[in-house]
Amino acid sequence: MPVDLNTSVPHSARIYDYLLGGKDNFEADRTAAAAIVESSPSLPISMRANRQFMARVAHHLAAERGIRQFLDIGTGLPTSPNLHEVVQKEDPTSKIVYVDNDPIVLVHARALLTSTPQGTTAYLDADLRDVDKILASPEVRDNIDFTRPVSISLIAVLQFIPDEDEAHRILDGLLEPCPAGSTLAISTVTAHNPQAVAAAAAYRARGIQAIERTDDEVTALFRGLDLVDPGVVLVNKWRPDAEAAAIDDTHVQMTGGVAVKN
Repeated sequence: MPVDLNTSVPHSARIYDYLLGGKDNFEADRTAAAAIVESSPSLPISMRANRQFMARVAHHLAAERGIRQFLDIGTGLPTSPNLHEVVQKEDPTSKIVYVDNDPIVLVHARALLTSTPQGTTAYLDADLRDVDKILASPEVRDNIDFTRPVSISLIAVLQFIPDEDEAHRILDGLLEPCPAGSTLAISTVTAHNPQAVAAAAAYRARGIQAIERTDDEVTALFRGLDLVDPGVVLVNKWRPDAEAAAIDDTHVQMTGGVAVKN
C-alpha cells in the first residue's frame, strides 16, 4: 500500500531533516523551516548539538552502564550516527527497536535496519501516545527482554506533547515493565532560551504542537528515577566532548538528561 506523505503540510521530522542538511523534505517543510529559522537563527546549530547529545548518551549507556537493549521512540529520519551505529560499535550484539509514526520515516525505515549480524534492529510504525501498542508489538516482544535493563530514549520529541499529565502517562507506561537498572533519556525544548521560545511559537503558528519547558519541568519528567550527573542541562553540557564544549550555550535550545530506574 502506498504511503501518503501529505507533502503539502509541513512536518516536524522533515523540518528537522532539512535543518540538519538532509534531503528528505518538501517545499512546505523548507518554507516552514525558513520562517522558523528567521525567528530562531541558531536552530540548526541546536539541532546538531541535540544529535551529538544522543550519540554521547548512547555511548555512555552502552560503554559505561552495559545496556544492550534500546527502545528509541520518536526516531525521526535516519541521520548518521544513528543510535544503533553507536551502541553496536560498543557491542555488536545490541538490540534496538526504533519507533516513529511519521510516514516518511516508515519509507526510509530500511536505512535504520542495517544491524550488525550479531545484533538486531527493528522499526515499529506507532505513535508514542499508544504505549500499549508499542509494548505489545512483535517488534518489541521479539527483541526486548524485560527481565534485563532497557534504555528508553525520547530525543527531541516530548516538546510535541504539550500536556504534562499526558507526558507523564506515556513515561510511566513505558517504564512500568522495565526492571531496575533501566534508563530513560530525554531531550526537549528549553524555556530558558528566547530563541527556543520563539521557535516553539513558530511551530505552533504552522499547526505543529510544540511547547518549551523549564529545567524544573524537565526534571519532573524523570520523577521516581535517579538522575545521572550532571542532571538536566543544556544538551551540549551533558558529559561534553571537545566538539560539544566548543558550542556557545546561546545557540542551544534543548535541555536533556538521563536517569536510572531503581
